[in-house]
Amino acid sequence: MPANFTKSNLPQFSVDIFQNEYLAQGANEVNAIVTVTSTGGAVGGGPADAPDAAVVIAVDCSGSMDYPPTKIRNAREATAAAIDAVRDGVSFAVVAGTHEAKEVYPGGGQLAVSSLGTREEAKQSLRRLTPGGGTAIGTWLTKADQVFSTRPDISIRHAILLTDGRNEHEKPEQLQRTLSRVQGKFTADCRGVGTDWEVEELRRISSALLGTVDIVADPSGLAEDFRSMMENAMGKALADVALRVWTPANAQVKFVKQVAPTVEDLSGRRKEAGPRAGDYPTGSWGDESRDYHVCIEVPPAGVGDEMLAGRISLVVPQADGTSEVLSQGLVKAVWTDDLNASTKINPQVAHYTGQAELAGAIQEGLEAHRRGDLDSATAKLGKAVQLAAASGNEDTFKLLSKVVDVVDAKEGTVRFRKNVTEEDSMTLETRSTKTVRVKK
Repeated sequence: MPANFTKSNLPQFSVDIFQNEYLAQGANEVNAIVTVTSTGGAVGGGPADAPDAAVVIAVDCSGSMDYPPTKIRNAREATAAAIDAVRDGVSFAVVAGTHEAKEVYPGGGQLAVSSLGTREEAKQSLRRLTPGGGTAIGTWLTKADQVFSTRPDISIRHAILLTDGRNEHEKPEQLQRTLSRVQGKFTADCRGVGTDWEVEELRRISSALLGTVDIVADPSGLAEDFRSMMENAMGKALADVALRVWTPANAQVKFVKQVAPTVEDLSGRRKEAGPRAGDYPTGSWGDESRDYHVCIEVPPAGVGDEMLAGRISLVVPQADGTSEVLSQGLVKAVWTDDLNASTKINPQVAHYTGQAELAGAIQEGLEAHRRGDLDSATAKLGKAVQLAAASGNEDTFKLLSKVVDVVDAKEGTVRFRKNVTEEDSMTLETRSTKTVRVKK
């Protein structure tokens, strides 16, 4: 969707490239970490300065939300907290999700405009969030898309989705068709409350919609989490930003991954953007910084040869069909016979390669444990402990320590704990893709 902004509220973007540009003779793979930083979007200064935005809160109201009854009460309180955080002038709606989706506020397939009065009306309507029925998340996403579509002039569109269970009332292929249809139309943060939902299912949704996924094991923690998510959504100043990668003839992109603040493979999301260029979606931006790992395969060359391996640009679509370049950086390749230069691994590249490996080791270890393959599970989680300790990822190390007893972190020697709770296992899996940045 074309961005709707003025120069006064447009964030300033910078692109920094970190790489070892020296390759050994005959080498053909160039790796770079691209740090993108956005600052100065005029958000929160008042409705006149703030960008147009719309949010839809979709709350699970299936029958299981009544067990225990405090769960649905906590969900109502959390939704009220999120509504309180909606900025004046932002369009919003609340949807109750079961095996179908029903509008709770404002109704009529519309969006309300946030003000003191409409926020109060919306909170009063939350008593209509009552449990009963099944779970078909695709219908919730479809309803959100329909509501968003009533305001085609708004470019920043964000959904918050809460569920406590599995998507049992529609087939996986139905959900996938819905995700394919709404992808790129809005972003979505997903939260699972309790431990009866599937991490991979919610991750698939949040990944497709360029949002976050997390667990709120205790329903009493929902209100603070919802408030935080909404405040973050209110900080977005520009939507539909893409990372454009141009490569020269005979070179091609091997992969593009977001590596901070979370690991997210964007390679399959490429859209062609002219000769030898492709756009990778990054979603909406506020004041923040993210890191991307770009790997480019180039034709091997001889000692002394140099080439521009890639041009990395941040672009945003315009109403006339063109794209505005917000910032740009270059990826280079220089072939050398200096062994010291060509074998030196850039610290940023090494760090994030390890962080991606850490996420994979956790997910593979927990899957092996579910299969009953304790040897593989122990080996994988031992490797994860080793990587977390070496990279200074203290949060992930603490989560791992609730699932395994760490005998030797440096060597990756661990033993599975007895009676590991479902909460600890799911929390580790859900947050496995969270990374730490390179220590300066």
